[in-house]
Amino acid sequence: MAAYDVSEEDLAFYNELSPVFNGKKYEIPAPEKCPDCRQQQRLAWRNERTLYFRKCDGTGKRILSVFSPDKPFKAYHSDYWYSDKWDAKQYGRDFDFSRPFFEQFEELMKDVPQLALSVLSNQNSEFVNQAGWNKNCYLIFEAAHDENCYYGNYVNYCRDCMDTLNIVQSELCYECTDCQNCYNLKFSQDCVNCSDSWFLKDCIGCKNCFGCVNLKNKEYFFLNKKCAKEEYERKVREVNVAAASGLKQMRRKFTDYTLQFSRKFMHGIQNENSDGDYVSNTQNCHNCFDLINSQDCKNVISSYNMKKVHDVCIFGGDKGAEFSYNCHEIGDSVRNICFSDQIWSGVSDVYYSKLCLSGSTQLFGCVGLRHAKYCIMNKQYTKEEYDELVPKIIEHMRQAGEWGEFFPAQISPFGYNETIANVYYPLKKEECAGMGLKWKDSEETPRQGGAKKAVETIAEVTDSIFGDVLRCEDCGKGYKIIAQELAFYRGADLPLPHVCADCRHK
Repeated sequence: MAAYDVSEEDLAFYNELSPVFNGKKYEIPAPEKCPDCRQQQRLAWRNERTLYFRKCDGTGKRILSVFSPDKPFKAYHSDYWYSDKWDAKQYGRDFDFSRPFFEQFEELMKDVPQLALSVLSNQNSEFVNQAGWNKNCYLIFEAAHDENCYYGNYVNYCRDCMDTLNIVQSELCYECTDCQNCYNLKFSQDCVNCSDSWFLKDCIGCKNCFGCVNLKNKEYFFLNKKCAKEEYERKVREVNVAAASGLKQMRRKFTDYTLQFSRKFMHGIQNENSDGDYVSNTQNCHNCFDLINSQDCKNVISSYNMKKVHDVCIFGGDKGAEFSYNCHEIGDSVRNICFSDQIWSGVSDVYYSKLCLSGSTQLFGCVGLRHAKYCIMNKQYTKEEYDELVPKIIEHMRQAGEWGEFFPAQISPFGYNETIANVYYPLKKEECAGMGLKWKDSEETPRQGGAKKAVETIAEVTDSIFGDVLRCEDCGKGYKIIAQELAFYRGADLPLPHVCADCRHK
């Protein structure tokens, strides 16, 4: 185990967050694992991109789900899950003090129907996950308030973008990473307020630039050199990015070209006493990554509008989260959430629970509740009964070494290789077996591509491409082109990609 520090400030945070029942405080202990191991444990509960077709256990219809059909979980389509046609309290049960808490929680989780996809308020966007308030989108993940976007992760407030990662408030962008407020930008990274440009790195306010690094407020620059408009346009044509071979060569050249330039020590603006990377508008935030508009946070990733939060992976949302600890996917106006998974929409004072939403409060060890209060293991109690029983369960968990720990990765609903834990902390199947972690073997024969390959230019492509299965040049699997995707390539005069969406994402 890696060495790590627990500061006086950390201990004060745990003390402040420790629950009080009947005048007695039940201390949250200092963590027994380093920040990376804690994060790995949380991310083992996050399946973003591994999707399956299965039956909705509520309607019997065929649906898309993060839960494969062979898993011991009931899964409902989001429309049915959010409806009043079922009540998670019907699965309520007494707590058994002769058995560990996590063992009982796993049984409850297997009984209560799960949300097939973590989605909310999407229109014509069935093939998305961890996504909300999107319209006409396809295969975007951890994305919100987007329209006509395809094949992307962490895409927010964007329109007509494709093959992107971590972009915000942008339009007509393609193959861009960590960009914001950009328009018609392609093959670029770490750019802000740039438009009508190709192959930029760490540029701000640039327009009509090609192959440039570390420029600010420039126009008609080619490989960091000023050009006349006509010269610039001629040089761009000579690169021939409209052909797959020319584009591939330029990508290699630009990657090598960027290595001669200095790099920022971290990415972000308007930070005070904060460290990590890709953090902006923060104050007193430490070891945080992809964090925006937050203060007094530690060990938080891919979130925004967070306040006084430690050890949280992903979310926050427009209304944010505050005063919470060791959770995955919490946000949208939540407070005082500890050791929980998928908690959002005005929820407070929740411990060791999963998928509890919509104004719920005072929950312990619950799954799938909405508008609920004073529940333990999905069973309804009075306030007095709740305040008497929860301390006894905490003491039981403390004796078992469970209190203060996030849900074990061993009881995650997913195989380790289905989750993004395996992206950041890769393990082999044999290693997972030795650690007691699940592994998902593929049940389906991968769709094989035929002899067909993507052609050199978009001008060679006809609408008959919709009936073709192309072979990925990287992994050999088959992939298809959708109509919206083809329209994008034609509008931008871009060649078809020669690799599948998963390989492009990697």
